[in-house]
Amino acid sequence: MGEHGDGPPVVPEARTLRFHELAEAGHRILNPLSEAKLDLLGDVAPPPPAGGHLDLACGKGELLCRWAQRFGVHGTGVDISEVFLADAAARAAELGVAERVRLVQANAATHEAPAAAFDTVSCLGATWIGGGLVGMLALMAPALAPGGTLLVGEPYWHEPPPEDVRSALAQEGDFADLAGTLGRVESAGWELVEMVLADGDDWDRYVASQWRTMSDWLRAHPGDPDAPDFAAWLDEARRAYLAHERRYLGWGVFVLRRP
Repeated sequence: MGEHGDGPPVVPEARTLRFHELAEAGHRILNPLSEAKLDLLGDVAPPPPAGGHLDLACGKGELLCRWAQRFGVHGTGVDISEVFLADAAARAAELGVAERVRLVQANAATHEAPAAAFDTVSCLGATWIGGGLVGMLALMAPALAPGGTLLVGEPYWHEPPPEDVRSALAQEGDFADLAGTLGRVESAGWELVEMVLADGDDWDRYVASQWRTMSDWLRAHPGDPDAPDFAAWLDEARRAYLAHERRYLGWGVFVLRRP
């Protein structure tokens, strides 16, 4: 991760990462999913007791840590953010599962996991690292043991957006509606067996709470060299969410296994 101030210049990718680290500083779950729905995911897709779990782009490791505590799984979390992984380690210690959670700082898209070693492989909200849903499923599959389960968090369209809105949201990704998402899953050779979907309140709590976090940070750090870019980024994100994203963009965790 790049530095700022009088260190090496921050490259765009590092600035993007830093923005998310700051904006989501107050989040425990780095997706539009409530704690109740994260628990629901364990109800509908429980891992085998003491099974193995690989979480790619694990963020602060909340899913891994909760499942290690609840189901006794042994989990490996991979994420590029040193900041998020430090929070994940603290959470594992808080829940008393540090010995069952291994955290790896690496690019999840290129991380080489042991083949067929995990009963559950998850990636919640970062399918872009595989070039989209189908590519991400291909990245996840080699690590999955026979009979195992994939958990993939993916946006979808509530309804087809008008072309101008689609263009405005192009950076969000090439998504489909729910039926189209099913088609992509099946085209990749998987069966959709369950799902847990975010609702409007889940989205609001995930997105709107970032506005206050970033506003507070900008007020406290007016001289930071990234502050002008982050202020513009915050303004654009807020307007896009209220104008388009909340209406058209959904998000859910899809539970998959081989037919």
